[in-house]
Amino acid sequence: MAERAGQWARDVRTIRVIGAGVMGRGIAQLAAAGGLTVEIADVRTEAVQDAVVNICGMYDKLVAKGRMTAADAAAAKERLHPVGEPMTPFQECDLVIEAVREDMETKRELFSTLEKVCPEHTILVTNTSSLPVTSIAAVLNDPSRVAGLHFFNPVPLMRLVEVIPGARTAEWIPDALTDLVRRLGHEPVLAPDAPGFLVNHAGRGLTTEALQILSEGAAEPVDIDRIARDVLGLKMGPCELLDLTGLDVSHPVMESIWTGFYTEPRFRPSRIGRARAEAGLLGRKTGEGFYKYVDGAKQEPPEITAPNVEARPIWVHGDVREELGALLSTSGTEVESGERPSSQAIVLAAPFGRSTVDTALAEDLPLERTLGIDPLGGFFTRLTVAVHPGLDKDAGRAGLAALAATGRAVTVVRDAHAPVAQRLLASIVNVGCGIAEQRLALPEDIDTAVRLGLGYPRGPLEWGEHAGADRVLAILRGLHASTGDPRYRPSAWLAERAALGLPLTHTGTSPADLTA
Repeated sequence: MAERAGQWARDVRTIRVIGAGVMGRGIAQLAAAGGLTVEIADVRTEAVQDAVVNICGMYDKLVAKGRMTAADAAAAKERLHPVGEPMTPFQECDLVIEAVREDMETKRELFSTLEKVCPEHTILVTNTSSLPVTSIAAVLNDPSRVAGLHFFNPVPLMRLVEVIPGARTAEWIPDALTDLVRRLGHEPVLAPDAPGFLVNHAGRGLTTEALQILSEGAAEPVDIDRIARDVLGLKMGPCELLDLTGLDVSHPVMESIWTGFYTEPRFRPSRIGRARAEAGLLGRKTGEGFYKYVDGAKQEPPEITAPNVEARPIWVHGDVREELGALLSTSGTEVESGERPSSQAIVLAAPFGRSTVDTALAEDLPLERTLGIDPLGGFFTRLTVAVHPGLDKDAGRAGLAALAATGRAVTVVRDAHAPVAQRLLASIVNVGCGIAEQRLALPEDIDTAVRLGLGYPRGPLEWGEHAGADRVLAILRGLHASTGDPRYRPSAWLAERAALGLPLTHTGTSPADLTA
């Protein structure tokens, strides 16, 4: 089977891309540059010629930037063949890639026709981003020749491609498509034919938790985004991301994945998403979303300024006492070293998986003088301060001034069930572990898909390992206990590996290992 797949991938010469829109053009550009003869078809014949002109222009730009030789560009242009109407005779076409609009009936009708007119050896592929491959193929007499190849936009730059076998796809085809993707210089991952496939499924951890935090009133969009960027190292915060994609796109995807997994609480959408979408607050495309946009530029509120108040001593609670105390001392702040805070000291508590209030009550700290500070990230970039209702305002302002004097950016949020960064990270890791737990994808494919498809600094399993599986588990258990919300129940994959001391990326021993 592997030999057949490899041979097919090496022998592919001609493909047809049906759909001359953005995705179709990107796929055609990649394939022609990769040495394949590409036939471009669309029901809108004028769009075919426009696509060829667009692709040739992209090659010219690459030559001008020194990223492609003139000879390679000329050869790639020669391999582009506009064929007009999609059902023009296929002759020796090895592969058809469909990139038409995201509508089940449209795709089913197209594939039913393709089955009748394509040679028997032609593999039929859909570039759907959300529709089940199995459902598309179900109307065919022979669904075994249908699979999914989910490219990401812009195709030439986004190296990830999800290879998605349907329930009845021939066993050799996923390997063949995987080899072909590598031949074109991109990175394939085997994804399940499940709601969201792999990338969109894994992406639920960040955005749904961010919306949950917003719905609780714990933080503002800019607070969440700054924490996500500076503490977690994300290129873009979740609210910025939702504004970029548009809630008219993002919210239906959230609802689709949630219902597709029969209302699994981890994927639960937010009332905020639906309300804002219905109000037309879609993001960049409408000029207003979680942010306002002027001439396409995001209008972001300024950072907070430190209050000008009389200095007071600081006492730090917990394992971060030495690290945070040293940082505060660099700015001249008096840091107390006693076992208990003096009557004048501001207390900084660093909770993990629980609120500042719960931490203060458990450790018998003076609530009216206790501020929360998130220890995740090690205080190297942004400091996140949590304020509870019982905090004395003067004490809080003095604590904020001391932290701002360190030169670090400071974000102030409302005290909640756990700090913002911890909640976002734990949700990302838990959703990734849930995918592994259900055997929907291999650990390495999960991490590769998230790094390349979502641009995270680490895959969710790698990230959980880096942060510490025990620590992530403690955050989730604390959230589950304090909220009673099943969205925070820890994945068995996470809990088992934490208990056994195994890496989260380790598949472990299975029943098949004993009978092989």
